[in-house]
Amino acid sequence: MDRYGAERVLNVVAPVSDSDALEVDRLLEEKLGRLSLTAWQPRNMAWHASQIVKQVDPGAETAAARMAHEGRKVTLDHGVYAQSRISADLPSDVASAAFARVDAMARKLRLGDSSRNLDQLRADVFADLLLGNDPGVTVPQSAAMVYLHMPIDTALSMSETGASIDGIGPIPATYAREIMTNPKSIWRKVLCDPATGNPVDLGRSSYRPTSTIRTLVEVRDRMCVVPWCRRPARHCDFDHQQQWTKDHGSTAVDNAGPRCRKHHRLKNAPGWINHYDPAHGTSSVTTPLGVTYTDKRETVLEPRPPEPDNEPYWVQFRCSEAGSSSRWCS
Repeated sequence: MDRYGAERVLNVVAPVSDSDALEVDRLLEEKLGRLSLTAWQPRNMAWHASQIVKQVDPGAETAAARMAHEGRKVTLDHGVYAQSRISADLPSDVASAAFARVDAMARKLRLGDSSRNLDQLRADVFADLLLGNDPGVTVPQSAAMVYLHMPIDTALSMSETGASIDGIGPIPATYAREIMTNPKSIWRKVLCDPATGNPVDLGRSSYRPTSTIRTLVEVRDRMCVVPWCRRPARHCDFDHQQQWTKDHGSTAVDNAGPRCRKHHRLKNAPGWINHYDPAHGTSSVTTPLGVTYTDKRETVLEPRPPEPDNEPYWVQFRCSEAGSSSRWCS
């Protein structure tokens, strides 16, 4: 482990006591021993450590999150060549929704502007919004959202575990409930299999079947299926594992997975071998150098041991639009 990775993990375990930190270290060592080499990447390792901290001492994480929330700020760092950086420390759901809104507006502008790339357009839209200028585009509200998942017992304050935001990781249950109770929230039922923790069905009252399939895949896989990529599934392409034209693959949940645009294009590139099993959530990528990376997706909810006469439980999720409403799972 390099210094940067160690610092990322130390920041995660800072809120817990010394004894709990030793327990987190032990559990993290066991978990990393079962996972592929990609789990040792600093960002992934910190994410796994945060899940374990939440399991060992949920109260300490909540207190630390409260302190971090009180420390929200905007900073300006002047760099060289007349370029500077402005950054903001914000709650994860607010920051994700804000970025999604800037990204959607930039992509809309890109349709009529070939002189600037997407990164440049995002920066220009960001500056125009802060300065009160009109970026000149109307963005659909649904273009900006975050997915928050939480078990029903956490939503009802009967538990303090299980809440997470796609692409970010676990968040304190207290914050999850605050997002959940936003008056502009949109809720939706997701039926999970208690034995596996994987979603098996969605409420269809307001969705066409094709939209339901896409959304169920996003909820199930949560991130790009390439082992080292953590781009949220809602920002990924809907990828047929068996190709639609070549293999006559069907547009179905058991033949689909999210791949970010970069890795979608790389899927069939010469020398690359990609495999993803939607049913079991296992993925592998072999590079042109012959190195194979593997991963297994995290379940939406922790699998529960079967109990007699126990019906499957409902989960719900809600989306955050334009930085104000939220999408959650329970």
